[in-house]
Amino acid sequence: MSDLDVLEKELRRRVRNFDKKYSLAQARLAVALEIAKERERAGLSQKELAAKLKTTQSVISRIESGRQNVSLELLQRMAEAFGKRRAEVVFR
Repeated sequence: MSDLDVLEKELRRRVRNFDKKYSLAQARLAVALEIAKERERAGLSQKELAAKLKTTQSVISRIESGRQNVSLELLQRMAEAFGKRRAEVVFR
């Protein structure tokens, strides 16, 4: 059993609703990665995307790293900045 397996087992034992929290974290990171990929495909820097969305580069950075949730409104504005429909940004 690897150290990671031991850690996961311990977390499952100690943390209430671990599976639910883990699943939500995975979903947040999946969305974050798709946003970052889409931004890169559009040839935009974080700063350029932030300017189009009238927000800051630090907000984009936090979203792309999964440290900040993205609202549906902001997701729609991102999709428009990428020239796509909202669902296309996250769900392929």
